[in-house]
Amino acid sequence: MEAILVSACLRGVPCRFDGRHKVSSDIEAALAGRKVVPFCPEVAGGLATPRRPAELTGGDGHDVLDGTARVVEDTGRDVTAEFLDGARRALAAARNGGCTEALLMPRSPSCGRGVVYDGSFSGELVPGDGVTAALFERNGIAVRPAPGV
Repeated sequence: MEAILVSACLRGVPCRFDGRHKVSSDIEAALAGRKVVPFCPEVAGGLATPRRPAELTGGDGHDVLDGTARVVEDTGRDVTAEFLDGARRALAAARNGGCTEALLMPRSPSCGRGVVYDGSFSGELVPGDGVTAALFERNGIAVRPAPGV
């Protein structure tokens, strides 16, 4: 059975920043017949649930990996280290689970693929990837956003 790492919030775990989840029938259908490895990089990196909203500043997840951008909460607190640690733990979980693909939460500073929030906490989106999505891509794990979320 083919394995896929999935953002834990998409599997019904209430681990989003607001303490909720994002499970949906579209996601369940997309995962049918697959071995699912649920994982939340932000919680794995040591952040609480619920937690302050965080966004990428100075670039996207690739830039965070390169040390030229940061992840900050809406209070200004830098949580880059936690996001990097969570991304590394997610990569280890994907490798341990035999995953070659990941289904991740759209727009997230960890899991977003293709578009993320712009760092202004205004709801605006910009092209880019989250920290975990960027690390997965750099390590050959195909990342796709969750359908219907």
